[in-house]
Amino acid sequence: MSTPEHSPLGKTTVYADRYDPALLFPIPRRAKREEIGVAGPLPFRGIDIWNAYELSWLDARGKPVAALAEFRVPAESPNIIESKSFKLYLNGFSQERIAGTDALLATLLRDLSAAAGAPVQVLLTEPRAAGHATTDLAGESIDGLDVEISDYGPPRADYLTADAAQPVVEETLVSDLLRSNCPVTGQPDWGSVQIRYRGAPIDREGLLRYLVSFRNHNEFHEQCVERIFVDVMAHCRPEQLSVYARYTRRGGLDINPFRSTGMEMPGNPRGARQ
Repeated sequence: MSTPEHSPLGKTTVYADRYDPALLFPIPRRAKREEIGVAGPLPFRGIDIWNAYELSWLDARGKPVAALAEFRVPAESPNIIESKSFKLYLNGFSQERIAGTDALLATLLRDLSAAAGAPVQVLLTEPRAAGHATTDLAGESIDGLDVEISDYGPPRADYLTADAAQPVVEETLVSDLLRSNCPVTGQPDWGSVQIRYRGAPIDREGLLRYLVSFRNHNEFHEQCVERIFVDVMAHCRPEQLSVYARYTRRGGLDINPFRSTGMEMPGNPRGARQ
């Protein structure tokens, strides 16, 4: 069964060092989307951006090669790929001789697209390639608000309000206080989140309380971002909305989900915490 409980998470694992696509463990998005009221056409567009910092293989003569990898999984794909299985799969290349970068790229594209159920984009770069300077999410931080907080979960969407009597604004709000937990192991996932919208002004104190209420919540990264998107849309009713979370890495992988009412797709701005 493709449920988190049947994944490699939380289990003693032998780390294979040879290629094995069967290590990839897809988990259907459907059940968690139905939980937040998304059962028909998706109310958003989006992408899940994964960055791998520990990808290595052997060239045809047996010399190790290292690279950074960016993977983009479309939000409309029926499955997410469970992160530990993704790490195990990538580690499997460590003692595998590959004819060249093009051959590796073709293998990654084939296997990851099959697991996700939709075409996955893959970009490989040299570890010292330019363009990896840190750039934190743009926007105005709400973390300095002087508020008292005592609610750390489950997420409280009723904290979210917007003042429809005020003129429409366009603003980008960010917080580095997002934390949730793996639904199987309970390990904490730390992240920063950017909320960009056009609409009635969102109450910032309520938004901060809402984000902090994920602190003891058990859900995968992609599911948390979709929950935030749906809750803000339902309670604040913006004309336009984008939610982008940048999570810190675990096991050489970071996951960065983006959901939006618009057509634009985000860059991949590696934050200082990443």
